[in-house]
Amino acid sequence: MRRLFLLVLAACAFGALAQTKPPPRLEPLPEPPPPPPGVQESPDGPAVRIPVQEGDKVEEFRQGGRLVMLRVTPKDGPVYYLVDATGAGHWSRHDSLDDGVRVPMWPLKTFD
Repeated sequence: MRRLFLLVLAACAFGALAQTKPPPRLEPLPEPPPPPPGVQESPDGPAVRIPVQEGDKVEEFRQGGRLVMLRVTPKDGPVYYLVDATGAGHWSRHDSLDDGVRVPMWPLKTFD
């Protein structure tokens, strides 16, 4: 019994010693490359501008002077909408302005 106890104690001590390795050495990340010429960075981060292709029609919809929606009609392809619902500049693309909610519209009772 005593031998078994010493054997278990030695195994635990050996396991504890095996886990005390020094952590791996971390190296600093390299500096990011400079932006390409002609790109201006704003304090909020780099500005992204998606160019409109030639022949596309873009209609702006404003509410209170603020741009809230763009309707893009490509030369070849279906119409889609870019909507800024929150006003924070987070644009989301919608293929239609329908929200997908369908209200049932059938007659329940008619009076003749």
